[in-house]
Amino acid sequence: MTSSAQLPELPEGGLSGLFDGTVPPGVYRTASVGPDAILQAQAEDWYAAVVDLDGVTDRAGFLARCADGLELDGPLDGDWDALADRLTDLSWLGEPRGYLILASGWPEFQYAAPQEADSATEVMGAAAGYWAVRESPLAALLG
Repeated sequence: MTSSAQLPELPEGGLSGLFDGTVPPGVYRTASVGPDAILQAQAEDWYAAVVDLDGVTDRAGFLARCADGLELDGPLDGDWDALADRLTDLSWLGEPRGYLILASGWPEFQYAAPQEADSATEVMGAAAGYWAVRESPLAALLG
């Protein structure tokens, strides 16, 4: 398992590179997650969701915020497998060109719950790998 502390920074090319395919989909750290990223994603016909992790210190809080931010139908019941299942079946979102998850407050969550942060990045990374070979890639930016 890769530690969430060892995740790469969003490469040069940034969001534009994700949208045009020159930056591979995946999970990246970024200095900040701002509203301009949502606007850029929407302009490129990508689905964008913000997962606000402000004050989150455990897995249950993380999963609850994911359910809210991703507008999931129902809770994730504290289960990483449930999140993985939801992230690999996004059919309920229609057919965008891609999926972008923006997690704000990541450094504080990672500091408060490093093992849970590692598990979260593993799940998001697996989902990004799943979608990488399909028409609509998935990327997660942790800022």
